[in-house]
Amino acid sequence: MFNEDNTMEQMVLTSLKNNGWKFIPAEELQREYSDVMVETMVKEALIRLNPEIAEEPSRADEVIYKLRTLILTVQPHNLVTQNEMFKKMVFEENSYPFGKDGRMIPIRFFGTMTKEDLVLNEYVVTNQWVYPQKENGKRLDIVLLINGFPVAIGELKTPVRNSITWLDAARDIAAYEKSIPGMFVTNIFNFATEGKSYRYGSVCMPVGMWGPWHTPDHKSEGSLADVKISVEDMITPEKIMDIFQFFTLFATDKKYRKYKVICRYQQYEGANLIVERVKAGYPKQGLIWHFQGSGKSLLMVFAAQKLRMMPELNNPTIVIVDDRIDLETQITATFNASDIPNLVSLGSKDDLESFFLGDQRKIAITTIFKFGDVKKELNPRDNIILMVDEAHRTQEGDLGSKMRLALPNAFFFGLTGTPINRIDKNTFNTFGAVEDKSGYMSKYSFSDSIRDNATLPLNFEPVPVDLHVDREKLDAEFEALTENLSNEDKAELSRRVNMKAIMYDRKRIRKICEHIAKHYREKIEPNGYKGQVVCYDRACCLMYKEELDKLLGPEATTIVMDTNNDKEDKYKAYKRDRDAEGKVLDRFREPNDPLKLVIVTSKLLTGFDAPILQAMYLDKPMKDHNLLQAICRTNRTYDEGKTHGLIVDYIGIFDNVATALDFDESSMKKVISNIEEVKKQIPALMRKCLSYFMGVDRTIDGWEGLIAAQECLPNNKIKDEFGADYKVLNRAWDALSPDPFLNSMKFDYQWLTRVFESVKPTDGRGGLIWASLGAKTLELVHENLQVGEVHDDMEILTMDADLIDEFIEKQKDLRKTTIKVEIDLVARIQKHSNEIKFVKLGEKLENLREKHEQGLITSIEFLKLLLELAREAAEAEQEVVPEEEIDKGKAALTELFDGLRNSKTPIIVERIVGDIDDIVKIVRFDGWQGTTAGKQEVKKALRSVVWVKYKIKDKEVFDKAYQYIEQYY
Repeated sequence: MFNEDNTMEQMVLTSLKNNGWKFIPAEELQREYSDVMVETMVKEALIRLNPEIAEEPSRADEVIYKLRTLILTVQPHNLVTQNEMFKKMVFEENSYPFGKDGRMIPIRFFGTMTKEDLVLNEYVVTNQWVYPQKENGKRLDIVLLINGFPVAIGELKTPVRNSITWLDAARDIAAYEKSIPGMFVTNIFNFATEGKSYRYGSVCMPVGMWGPWHTPDHKSEGSLADVKISVEDMITPEKIMDIFQFFTLFATDKKYRKYKVICRYQQYEGANLIVERVKAGYPKQGLIWHFQGSGKSLLMVFAAQKLRMMPELNNPTIVIVDDRIDLETQITATFNASDIPNLVSLGSKDDLESFFLGDQRKIAITTIFKFGDVKKELNPRDNIILMVDEAHRTQEGDLGSKMRLALPNAFFFGLTGTPINRIDKNTFNTFGAVEDKSGYMSKYSFSDSIRDNATLPLNFEPVPVDLHVDREKLDAEFEALTENLSNEDKAELSRRVNMKAIMYDRKRIRKICEHIAKHYREKIEPNGYKGQVVCYDRACCLMYKEELDKLLGPEATTIVMDTNNDKEDKYKAYKRDRDAEGKVLDRFREPNDPLKLVIVTSKLLTGFDAPILQAMYLDKPMKDHNLLQAICRTNRTYDEGKTHGLIVDYIGIFDNVATALDFDESSMKKVISNIEEVKKQIPALMRKCLSYFMGVDRTIDGWEGLIAAQECLPNNKIKDEFGADYKVLNRAWDALSPDPFLNSMKFDYQWLTRVFESVKPTDGRGGLIWASLGAKTLELVHENLQVGEVHDDMEILTMDADLIDEFIEKQKDLRKTTIKVEIDLVARIQKHSNEIKFVKLGEKLENLREKHEQGLITSIEFLKLLLELAREAAEAEQEVVPEEEIDKGKAALTELFDGLRNSKTPIIVERIVGDIDDIVKIVRFDGWQGTTAGKQEVKKALRSVVWVKYKIKDKEVFDKAYQYIEQYY
């Protein structure tokens, strides 16, 4: 039979014995039941590792006495503090008067760092450890000892009972921490398993936060074999000592409570890859993609901690670089809370320069923008390591080259929380090492983070708002308003107005706020969570606040926004310095505070960490990594009740999320390998762009220089040609920047960029039109916009690990799917080659192919647009009915309505028959007669003509007309 002992316990013991742990049954260890340490082992290790104690072994007793006092004075409420004191006693406050003439010298408790050193430790695994007395003592399944100290406790459950899980085992350990805290003073971590899942956590960590341990090649779980892989990979003597020394830390929360942090497996892997690369000295860069919320800030803390403590790196300087001030605050908070020594914040450009010129050997935190004015090398050392957070576009242009100018021999590691998509390909060149086959040195995806419960699944609740625009009236009034403008200018004005008009419409905002208030009160507030409202712009934030105040009261909401460039003092009420904003956000994080919703437009969409936030009410168009970063504010783990983050979507954003998740690794590899090819093209592209300006002195600044350049582009045709050539150069330049190869051409490139900006078609002119006619056009749209119902009965879409994996898996078959759709579409178009609609569809297909071949649209977009064309073709095909059937159907209907014509029903037979024919053709489809939905749609269409439009309420006529349609259409 299978039971806990012969399955779980034996499997774990066998795995650990194979991993370098010596098995000794608990009863054979030299200890009393009331002993936490095996003191004989501790003493032997102290003698083995310290010549001064070997000289006089009684000195070991003095050390053991101090350790025993630490263990005996522990209480459940101060367990984390005592656990931290043990680590400090071992690694920091470890000096004793054992030197010559009573001089204080550090003593060693463990062999650390090198392999030669690690073998000096004694690694023991035991089972059924009883403490603190034989009768009625607690019985611990697995105890791991290093040099006599119990460093890990494992609790195992049977794998053959469905009702029991690893959670039961983890809860047992949590109970032991309260009843026998002494056993956990020297603890590094604890683990629990029932043979399906393996989880581990540090002392006093809530069991919901315990994490799995996976390897880069094996992330599945559910079987005994999976658990065996996790145990064998994690619980090795080398990794346990590594985790103990560098990957656990103690932090303080805002209520001054101590807690212990232990790395998750992806942080351990990522940080160690950085350390190994720095130790090897090559390659000097690498890109890490770990999804939003999976702990990149802590990864940097662990890496910095280990790099600073490695003697072979000769006291390195670590620099954490960010591209957002709010994220800098968050990262500084993570480092400060973690009690990391030698930490400085470089708050200004002067601080930055003096830090590097003064050759300081510390951990520094700064933003990318502080490098903006650097004009010279600041430090040539090769043991400066930069970790650049959210490594996206700001690090790739001029600022990236400034960092490399300042620190030419430094290591540059980029970390990002969102996949680098097609727009950001040059990030791979800036940080990605050619040696990393996928472009990433470490990757931890969205589905990984959800599967590991590092983050929660995201649910999307689409809430479309009906908008009815009186298009004819609006068009007529718009034409009258803009009669003196060119078609081009009209199009520009229309483009600018439409979205803003909809987003600013008070009727629409009122409806959405009513929905937000109801939804929050009914679905979010009762569970103790909070929400974020994301608006189109700052003006919208004020309108939302005004409406929500009426519904929820002014205390329930506040606006957090950037109040710069506020010439009219519109946003003065929400102007806050960092401290004031921090206090507001602390109130938001507090469960009992009346502040329930924060209203934002761009602030708090990245780097804002508030696990209590569950619902985002999203009414702003967003895409790519900005969208992913924003929605992932909601899926941080919080308590056992929080099972998902929720996006209430008023704008229809779900498709954009799928696009943002789509990233094509094979094209990234191509980008990396094509860099040399691009380099060869740059001089020719530069010459081509400069050829427009023959004879222009490019050293003349100011308006004279710009006029001379613009005179070389006398008409729209030449401007467009220059614009097209410049864009090719710009794309190539972006792909290479900040390569030193570009330095000699930088002046010319910047000159061309300024000229291009000055002649871009819509900027200045569009701005002038907007200033003079924008407000009036907005007013027009509002007058002709009717807001209908808010639909909150749509199906909720869950973005969980399986959906994400399925989406990405499908992309692998993208080419096959695309070819099949294209063949089907071509066949349909050819079948109806005489029909005008199909001729137009054929033209659309050709345009689409051309765009794809020219690289103007991605493969995913090509497939999406192909599917859209295929849908149009299918709809068009429904309308193509053989002539003889049309005649029969029309003839039968004509005969029916002819019989109705009398003085009371002055209907025009041709018109009613034509109307029925038109509307039925639109709604019916092949085989509609055999489906309930088909019949209902056709009846609804018929009713709209016969009953509503022509007011014929004769049921017999309706039934007869329907029979004819069923027969002939």
